[in-house]
Amino acid sequence: MGACILSACAPGSSPFAKNDSPYAPRGMKRGEDAVDGLTVGHRLTAAGEHELALKSYLRAAGEQGITVDVLSAIGSANLQLGRLGQAERILRQATEKDGSFVPAWNNLGVVLMETNQTGEAARVFQIAFGLDRGQSARIRENLRLALAKKENPDYDQQHNDTFALVRRGTGDYLLLSQI
Repeated sequence: MGACILSACAPGSSPFAKNDSPYAPRGMKRGEDAVDGLTVGHRLTAAGEHELALKSYLRAAGEQGITVDVLSAIGSANLQLGRLGQAERILRQATEKDGSFVPAWNNLGVVLMETNQTGEAARVFQIAFGLDRGQSARIRENLRLALAKKENPDYDQQHNDTFALVRRGTGDYLLLSQI
């Protein structure tokens, strides 16, 4: 009886050989490169799939290491999931790792605004704006809103403005805020 079981498991003897496998087909052939985890995460974020994006960013961390791009993406995903404490901690790590990485500064400013740390948020947006040399309309608008809120704490009740997340590359993420 033991010999029958062993022979049934021998390579090539299965009734499910090659194309008839009961398992899901593999998406890639051996030797092909996988799509970058950051790219997949950015696409998932754009589609509103923030939890899946976070998993993809964590995969990117395992593949690429803890780069400023990866930290910024993980922090931004946590922000969009409402995990403000985690987002702030990770985005601060990103700005410490590379003090010239504009998306991390901007997105840290958004977290600070969400947690009512308006003064520090305005300072952080000023850093992002300076590093960006005023190129991004989103960052300029975030700075304007933060300064208005700093000058007039009731500003958010008088206006229905939103803060915008940014990422490296061509995409912007909009964060709707009650600030």
